[in-house]
Amino acid sequence: MAKIPSPCIDVCKYKRQGHCIGCSMTKAQKSLFKSLKKDKHREAFVLMLLEQQAQHGSYTHWEKAYAKKCKKKKAKCVIGSRQDAA
Repeated sequence: MAKIPSPCIDVCKYKRQGHCIGCSMTKAQKSLFKSLKKDKHREAFVLMLLEQQAQHGSYTHWEKAYAKKCKKKKAKCVIGSRQDAA
């Protein structure tokens, strides 16, 4: 199975107080994710990002776009496993 992909959904416009309007990450967070090598660290980062998005409340489209990206890359979809557990 492929590595957990970046939460970036290729929108990359930073307007909301430095947060991307597509995925809610800041430029620093995007750089940090690229440096994560272990899948458990990448998974934790994606789950943290979900919580961050809940705080901002404007990223309802992201989960669907990210799930599609994971499926395309044949990678584990962290958000799918989270929803199954809830």
